Amino acid sequence: MEKQNNADELGVGKIGRLLLQYSIPAIIATAAASLYNIIDRIFIGQGVGPLAISGLALTFPLMNLAAAFGALVGIGASTMVSIRLGQKRHTDAAMTLANALMLNIVISIVYSIIMLIFLDNVLSVIGASPNTIQYAREFMQIILIGNVFTHIYMGMNNIMRSSGYPRKAMITTLITVAVNLVLAPLFIFVFKWGIRGAATATVCAQFVGTVMVLAHFIKKEHLVHFVPGYFKFKKKIVIDIFSIGMSNFMMLICATLIIVLLNRSLGVYGGDYAIGAYGIVNSILSIFVMVVIGLNQGMQPIAGYNFGAKQFPRVMKVYKYTIIAGTCITVLGFILGETIPHLLSRAFTTNDELVDMAVIGIRITVMMFPVVGFQVVTSSFFQSIAKAKISILLSLSRQVLFLSPALIILPKIFGLNGVWYSIPAADLSASVVTLIVLNWQLKKMRKTHYLVTNE
Repeated sequence: MEKQNNADELGVGKIGRLLLQYSIPAIIATAAASLYNIIDRIFIGQGVGPLAISGLALTFPLMNLAAAFGALVGIGASTMVSIRLGQKRHTDAAMTLANALMLNIVISIVYSIIMLIFLDNVLSVIGASPNTIQYAREFMQIILIGNVFTHIYMGMNNIMRSSGYPRKAMITTLITVAVNLVLAPLFIFVFKWGIRGAATATVCAQFVGTVMVLAHFIKKEHLVHFVPGYFKFKKKIVIDIFSIGMSNFMMLICATLIIVLLNRSLGVYGGDYAIGAYGIVNSILSIFVMVVIGLNQGMQPIAGYNFGAKQFPRVMKVYKYTIIAGTCITVLGFILGETIPHLLSRAFTTNDELVDMAVIGIRITVMMFPVVGFQVVTSSFFQSIAKAKISILLSLSRQVLFLSPALIILPKIFGLNGVWYSIPAADLSASVVTLIVLNWQLKKMRKTHYLVTNE
């Protein structure tokens, strides 16, 4: 059982041990969370058919858009809670928690209502064909109905982790994944609910997670907990949450637009199966990216707390450790993607045409994957120390500055392969920009005496 004063250890414990303590549960949790989509795609591909995978891939933009609003609140609030705990402002941390819960409820309900009204129109715009729109519609209708549970669970779980309970946050996520893993095949294969069954299993699992995180924050013995009088929107707190979460929000918004552009390009140059192949490619790469995000979540409370406590050498030390670990993860993704793409693709479908497209996509998209860890960690690092503008710049550089133009230019030259080539081209370009910005910021920090050689 985690102790109430765990947050205070962030300022005095060994950095390496703290990063392991916080990142391992976060990695397990984020990797497990990515299994939601992977489980859905595997069961749908094997139990419904290859076109159902394409239909599911068409829902990525809508899922990303919902995740963007969730990250705006969840990541912003969890970072602010870490900083406030480091500053010993416990009341402000509790008020941030209350405001985060209210924001998650309001935003998720508004988003669901709007999307349910215009769902078919939106799906058509993002590339749905007569063969795939039914699958996408059936899946998203269920997901949108349960969207409020997704937002509360994800947002409160982030705050649970950053307030000193990484293990409990991990266990909560693992339980929700287990629920999804049990219910998805039951609903798809036994009840014959098809793609709606996969969506229903996901919503049920996230409802369980919502109950667990709310039960945690109701308990008064926890340092950060719900206080009845704090459930009022505070302008300053909302602005703080949004300013920190804006980096993730903008990154996911841009990712949504990019996925729309990807789907449309894939549809033009490869048809419905090419869109399904991207669903497979995205599923595989997301496993490694989610592990790096888990590392970032482990780094965030340590960096945020010590930044708030003005212990800047400790901030830099946890960043360096996270860079090394993140790069190792993406190098592993590169090796597996280049050596066993057939084996990875076959898990999702037995359709030879779809597998062949996915194999080509995997091998091309992982070409520059080793540098992705550095880029993702550095962007998150600046967010963790409240340098939101820099974090936003680095987050947007890949999608807006590089990937969008590449998706317009390269397919005209290389056809379908040009769509795939756009991804490693953007990865490399964004990493170069990140390195330049990092060096510039480190020079500024040294001039202001933020960095010293000893801890």
